[in-house]
Amino acid sequence: MQIVETVPEMKQLAATWRAENRDVALVPTMGGLHAGQAALIRAAAEQAEIVVVATFLNPLQFAPSELMSNYPQDVAADRQLCEEAGATVVFAPPTETIYPAGYSTYVAEEMLAKPLCGISRPAHFRGVTTLTAKLLNLVQPRSVYFGQKTAQRAAVVRKMIRDLEFGAEVVVVPTVRDPDGLACGLSNRDFTPSLRQDALSLFHALTKAKEMAASGVRSPDRLIAEATHILGQQRRVRVIYISIVNPITMEPVRDVVPGECLMAISAWIDETRLIDNMLL
Repeated sequence: MQIVETVPEMKQLAATWRAENRDVALVPTMGGLHAGQAALIRAAAEQAEIVVVATFLNPLQFAPSELMSNYPQDVAADRQLCEEAGATVVFAPPTETIYPAGYSTYVAEEMLAKPLCGISRPAHFRGVTTLTAKLLNLVQPRSVYFGQKTAQRAAVVRKMIRDLEFGAEVVVVPTVRDPDGLACGLSNRDFTPSLRQDALSLFHALTKAKEMAASGVRSPDRLIAEATHILGQQRRVRVIYISIVNPITMEPVRDVVPGECLMAISAWIDETRLIDNMLL
């Protein structure tokens, strides 16, 4: 596995791969890797000859109230995980390499990025699309991998790719969950047993909604009400949103069609913000 830290070196590698007609996959991350991202790398390695994992802590994805310094980083552990999962290259540029002095160009998708997480974090997806656009230009992949847990991010990037003719395919990998059902995430390691039980209410709400949809319930309002009730039973859970949407357009649905609708939830678990979702 090769470590690349400069833009010229990354561009040179990409040019070589392109000349050799190699199948290149990109896995964009912000570091602090866990089992969910390991699954993305493994999935990419099964399909592509070259897997580039970007581990770049993107300042544009953080709101002024969010401290980037609080984001856990363990470079050695990240690189070990990447190697074990099958990465070919880890692209880990310093911030000033991606956003040099005087940088002032941004990419914004302005439809799919507005609902759900876009309401409480209005600048977040502009950061995602700006960085992803740069990575697509630098790496020139045929495919880019995201987890189902970040379904809105995948949808926004897919729309950007289509609108700007990047030509890469977005591949969404199923959410990796711990044995108790909690979606793998960077925050999980910090939960006390009590907080973990609170966090599990998201999974329980999603599972209940899926069961109700399978039994014939077609009303989004009824499913959302049940999920709200389940989350409301936990004292330290504060709901940010619960919505049932089309997984491609992120638009709310009027009727639930099993297999074609996504329930998405975001909530504060004490001081930790979680997201989770499930196809109904």
